[in-house]
Amino acid sequence: MSPEEALKQVCTNRKARYLYFILETMEAGIALVGSEVKSLRAGKANIRDGYATVERGEVFLHNMHISPYDEASLFNHDPMRIRKLLLNKQEIRRLSGKINERGFTLVPLSVYFKGKHAKVEIALVKGKKKYDKREDIARKEHEREMERALKGRRRDQRAE
Repeated sequence: MSPEEALKQVCTNRKARYLYFILETMEAGIALVGSEVKSLRAGKANIRDGYATVERGEVFLHNMHISPYDEASLFNHDPMRIRKLLLNKQEIRRLSGKINERGFTLVPLSVYFKGKHAKVEIALVKGKKKYDKREDIARKEHEREMERALKGRRRDQRAE
C-alpha cells in the first residue's frame, strides 16, 4: 500500500461485534457533502446505532451521526441525514438478496479515509441471542485469565 493510500481510522462500531455474528464484510464509498468530509477528518462521527438498507437498487446508511462542522456556519449539513453508499450493481443485488432472507441486516463496522476518499466497512450480520452473548463474554474472560496466568508464570521464571 502506497503512502497516499494510508488508512486513517475515523470511528468504529465496537458494539456490532458484540451484538451480531459477522458473516461477510465489504468496503463501500460514501456520498458526503463538503462540511461532512471536514467534520469526518476531525474525527467527529458516530456509527454506533447505524444500519444500512437497500431501497430502489441503492444502499443507504441510516443513523450515522456526523457532527456539524463549526467553520461551515451557514452551509452546515444535517447531522443525522441518510447517506448513500457507493457500491456496484452486482454487489447491491447480492446484498439485497441476502437481506431479504430472514434475520440478516447490514451494519457499518468502521469509517475511515483511504487516501482522500471516505470509506465505510459494512458487514452482513445476523443477530446474536442472549446465550450467544454470554458465551462470548465467558470465552473472553477465560482468555484473559489464561493470559494473566502466562504473564505471571513468565514473571516468576525471570525472577529465578
